[in-house]
Amino acid sequence: MKREYKAALLGVACFASGAFVTKVADETKITVAMLQGAQQLMGLNFTNAQLDSAVSEVQDFRAGYANVRKQPLGNEVAPAIMFNPIPVGYTFEQKREKFEVERAKKTKLPANKEDLAFYTVPQLAELIRTKQISSVELTTFFLNRLKQYGPTLECVTTLTEERAMQQARKADQEIKSGKYKGMLHGIPFGVKDLLATKGYKTTWGSVPYKDQQIDMDATVVQRLEEAGGVMVAKLTLGELAMGDVWYGGKTRSPWDISKGSSGSSAGSASAVAAGLLPFAIGTETLGSIVSPSTACGTTGLRPTYGRVSRHGAMALSWSMDKIGPIARTAEDCAIVFNAIYGPDGQDLSVYDAPFNYNDKIDVKKLRVGYLKKDFEREYGFKQNDQATLEALRKAGIELVPMELPDFPVRDLTLTISVEGAAAFDELTRSGRDSLMVQQHKNAWPNSFRSARFVPAVEYLQAQRVRTLMIQEMQKKMKDIDVYISPSFASNNLVFTNLTGHPCVVLPNGFQKNGMPTTITFMGKLFGEAQVLALAKFYQGLSDFEEKHPTLALKAEKQ
Repeated sequence: MKREYKAALLGVACFASGAFVTKVADETKITVAMLQGAQQLMGLNFTNAQLDSAVSEVQDFRAGYANVRKQPLGNEVAPAIMFNPIPVGYTFEQKREKFEVERAKKTKLPANKEDLAFYTVPQLAELIRTKQISSVELTTFFLNRLKQYGPTLECVTTLTEERAMQQARKADQEIKSGKYKGMLHGIPFGVKDLLATKGYKTTWGSVPYKDQQIDMDATVVQRLEEAGGVMVAKLTLGELAMGDVWYGGKTRSPWDISKGSSGSSAGSASAVAAGLLPFAIGTETLGSIVSPSTACGTTGLRPTYGRVSRHGAMALSWSMDKIGPIARTAEDCAIVFNAIYGPDGQDLSVYDAPFNYNDKIDVKKLRVGYLKKDFEREYGFKQNDQATLEALRKAGIELVPMELPDFPVRDLTLTISVEGAAAFDELTRSGRDSLMVQQHKNAWPNSFRSARFVPAVEYLQAQRVRTLMIQEMQKKMKDIDVYISPSFASNNLVFTNLTGHPCVVLPNGFQKNGMPTTITFMGKLFGEAQVLALAKFYQGLSDFEEKHPTLALKAEKQ
């Protein structure tokens, strides 16, 4: 019996996982006993006769795995199956309107230059446009702040100083000659270090890749530089886009450097919150913009799935990864998003849909919902969220109670594990995953290994449930333009990351321990203009986006 049990376990590893095939495993004949053990993992109950009939084909499958593994598959190679967030009957907005953001008129260079650290993009843009400060001066200013505070916050992997100064000089020359490109011209920025940048390391925050160089610029980087932006830094991310722990340490929240900045866009949120950059690029698969923005008190935009090209970005989950800006205000996010959205001919998941953000949007005409049951729950900073809802009501926004459709959304997160296991197949099979910093049972090495035991059938069944979710969400949003959710509401966070809906997360107060809180505004598919407009409206009613963690930084400076 012991011998049969061992054989069955070996069969589970060979059949169910399709991985870790050694020479011994390859030479082991698959038996009915092995398949019996394998089917127990999947909750199946085939008879011995049925399993016996399957043995030869399963043996062929295993041989096929070895042949497929001989094909070189870099992280950049996407599956031939693409996620589609579009509901049946959905039509894109056809009209394209001019993108308009009001200039920050009468902006003057502050007497205390350190105040520039927390200026908005329009304010900095006006200083550059009116030549009160040059891009070289502004770039040098932010580089110095990154050098001064970056090591304490552990938020920088690489300073791109040489490239930045070249771009800043170029921006100054263009502006001097009358070739002003717009509000991003000459403005420094940073990117999460899973975006490829030519000439510099792209580490993915992970030990096995900490010396990796990818000889290209990601589309997002290209577009920001085409808009005149100046890239000054590659920013930390939790290892392979999980959490805030990376190969160099743990990224900190500038509000309390004893606390992590959450993740995985850890460095992007930390650097912006600390005034080390005006804005940065983050990514989200399951909370990686929302969570660090909450820990650091920044404003973040998670766009609709299929809005921004991921060409040149590390893939974790092809059907869930999204790229968006983290900044000081909702309008800053709109300015950055306007530069990076749209097809590039490289990422075929990107749709050609307009982004009609301008001052013509009357937010009082928007139909605004809120997740009533989530706001009624008891939690530590409930009063902050209630105050946000009350401020909107007093300002003339009618709030309609609503709830999300009922689906087993947490069970569908196997999507990330399975797609991540495929994206990092070679890392797992080579054993180099043992080099990673995090090795606990919830870390990527174990998650990727565990995902090998998810049958392809069950993965596809989960994606079919996502199709139902998309359809039901469309019904819910039929009469709603924007709805509001507590940022902590994990059901909403998981649900909408699976369906691909956009959101803006923005600060709305503080906890008793001094850490910031945020609230989340959710939009329709491709409804970034409306959700950003409402977020900007709320920020006009409050001043939480103007609060900065200066005390923590001054204490560290001393």
